[in-house]
Amino acid sequence: MTQPAPHLIVLAIGGNSLIADEAHRTVPDQWNLTRETCHHIAQIVQAGHRVVITHGNGPQVGFILRRSELASHELHEVPLDSCDADTQGAIGYMIQQALQNEFRRRGLARSAVSVVTQVEVAADSPAFAHPSKPIGSFMDEATARAHADRDGWHVVEDAGRGWRRVVPSPEPLAIVEIDAIRHLVAGGFIVTAVGGGGIPVVRDPGGDHRGVEAVIDKDLASSLLATLLGADQLVISTNVPRVMLDFGTPHARPINRMSLDEARRHLADGQFGKGSMAPKIEAVIRYLEQGGTRAVITCPEALESAVAGRAGTIIDR
Repeated sequence: MTQPAPHLIVLAIGGNSLIADEAHRTVPDQWNLTRETCHHIAQIVQAGHRVVITHGNGPQVGFILRRSELASHELHEVPLDSCDADTQGAIGYMIQQALQNEFRRRGLARSAVSVVTQVEVAADSPAFAHPSKPIGSFMDEATARAHADRDGWHVVEDAGRGWRRVVPSPEPLAIVEIDAIRHLVAGGFIVTAVGGGGIPVVRDPGGDHRGVEAVIDKDLASSLLATLLGADQLVISTNVPRVMLDFGTPHARPINRMSLDEARRHLADGQFGKGSMAPKIEAVIRYLEQGGTRAVITCPEALESAVAGRAGTIIDR
């Protein structure tokens, strides 16, 4: 198959690109997986494509929150929007360095840059009345209820594994730094942006932005970014090479290709897990409905082949 013409690709890398499992989640472990993922991204850049990278940050935010809890007897706790900003900077740093080293080894005259990105949400979003996104570490019931009484947390029991804090997950409406991102892409930079779904902000009555205690879905924010940039492809990297139908049953089967209508139908039929594949399919549907051409869902190892149309699950109109 011939290599397609250079495209603008928004590439959303998931948590598996930074943390493989519970036994490998230290900062050196994350560096190793970041370098491996950036090796595949550099291959795509070397093929001539422009790439904008987004990433997850759930585990990293959880680590900061846990450290903050443990040190609360001595230091102030860290607000959630600051956790988002901190992790965007740290993960962006790792991606920048790993890509720059790859570019140098390959003799590519390209530069990587990260944008600490705010994403606007509606202050009156229904999500604020119905917190649903688990964050932070598991707790026993007594600790959870103490946080609820003292700190105003919403807490829930999570499938018999313990109690966790839940926060709102409002819809992403606008990307505050979109003009800067556009200029950087036009200037030839490989940009990392909207990390962890972006820092959720609302506008106050005077028009100023302020951060809120919430989490934006990374895939939905990536879909919005791809739409605003007019990207030719939205590529979502996850921990499986292809989307599966009847996942977890003896009849499970991979999907090589599906249309927008098929994606809508499978989503409505409950084929995709709410906390795993469903948000990715929803993100793809939104991107295609807003004029996108092609989306691909695959694993990090197959990124180059997926961009070329030879791997992953391809969804198009």
